[in-house]
Amino acid sequence: MGYPRKLKNCTAHVDGENYLGVVGEFEEPKLALATDDWRGGGMLGPVKIDMGLEGMQATLSMGGHEATLLRKFGTTSAEGVRVRLVGAYQADDGSAAQAVECYIGGRFSEIDLGKSKPGDNTEHKYTVPLVYYRRVVDGIEEIEIDLLAGVFRVDGIDRYAEIMDILTS
Repeated sequence: MGYPRKLKNCTAHVDGENYLGVVGEFEEPKLALATDDWRGGGMLGPVKIDMGLEGMQATLSMGGHEATLLRKFGTTSAEGVRVRLVGAYQADDGSAAQAVECYIGGRFSEIDLGKSKPGDNTEHKYTVPLVYYRRVVDGIEEIEIDLLAGVFRVDGIDRYAEIMDILTS
């Protein structure tokens, strides 16, 4: 019988600044292929055709007011904010903790300042549509997606390299 690795603790770095003790939670992007149904002559039913990737979005929640993050709102660059999320995952079976790092690039499209009431918890939520995503586990790159550069690498294999070679030669 096994134990699942659970997030034991985390931090976030936004444009190089560490928010240890301030970041409350983060939500990584959902990874999804964009597909379209195709049923050609002679086929018994439709099959899903790979049409690239769906858009990606991440969210960060901070424990309170962070003026430096508010100042990043409205940047004109689609990849104007760089975030490094670091998590320590561990199973309760005595095994070593596992380092999971997520590197994301995008811009804050929405900042939800929530409710503020003296004596109550305050939380600000930042929504980041992504142009870049990379997930590294114990120093090994698992996934890298760069929507602008046409990179779609999983387990060291760039699944879009052949197409990019055709486009750039």
